Amino acid sequence: MMNKLILGRYIPGDSLIHRLDPRTKLLMSFYFIGIIFFANNWQSYLFLTVFTLFCVFLSKVDFGFFLRGVRPLLWLILFTVALQMFFTSGGEIYWQWGIFRLTEFGIQNGIFIFCRFVLIIFMSTLLTLTTPPLELSDAIEYILRPLKAIKFPVHEISLMLSIALRFVPTLMDETEKIMNAQRARGVDFGEGNLVQKMKAVVPLLIPLFVSSFNRADDLATAMEARGYQGGEGRSKYRVLHWHTRDTVTVIVYVFVTIGLIYLRN
Repeated sequence: MMNKLILGRYIPGDSLIHRLDPRTKLLMSFYFIGIIFFANNWQSYLFLTVFTLFCVFLSKVDFGFFLRGVRPLLWLILFTVALQMFFTSGGEIYWQWGIFRLTEFGIQNGIFIFCRFVLIIFMSTLLTLTTPPLELSDAIEYILRPLKAIKFPVHEISLMLSIALRFVPTLMDETEKIMNAQRARGVDFGEGNLVQKMKAVVPLLIPLFVSSFNRADDLATAMEARGYQGGEGRSKYRVLHWHTRDTVTVIVYVFVTIGLIYLRN
């Protein structure tokens, strides 16, 4: 269901993860996505899985939200896993038919790819669930600030990212309302083959686009009415502060990296 999409949603809380500086969470999330590719055996993936679940536990967010974050990408994950399992050679061959073969290395790589996808989604979901969109925008703007030297529109880019992230749940809710209205008129989005299902979705696009443009126009009018003129010379109502807990978090990630390197073959 569209209303179950959790991308861009913020769950208020007072956990340790919630209180971290948004720059710390953003940088460490990207760092985690980078170091996960260094894992190459079951010990290293188990180590990263335990670390990720520990972070989820510290956030005090219902575990169901993280499972819902995986659900929209489940078919993509399974398709990628299937490619790895049936087209990777090496080790003992358990089954073969034409160009398809199920090998020892194929099964191993498929499991590793599945774990990699799930862990990345969990950590990305943890970032969005525990960080308000406006704070995330401030963090992006701060991190990209050195690019101002080459006239890169840092403030405008961070503002667009913040607005896009903020309105993803709104657009999904709007889509759900339109689908319910269509169902009330007898449209069945679940019947027929794949092509018929795609055709059934087409009538949703026009009202959704109209609603999106109207919402964008209202937002632009509201920003102009409040005197918005870009980022030059603007002061900050929300000032980011680096605390001891943020330094400790960085140190923890350093130890996680050392442990990951130690567990590699």
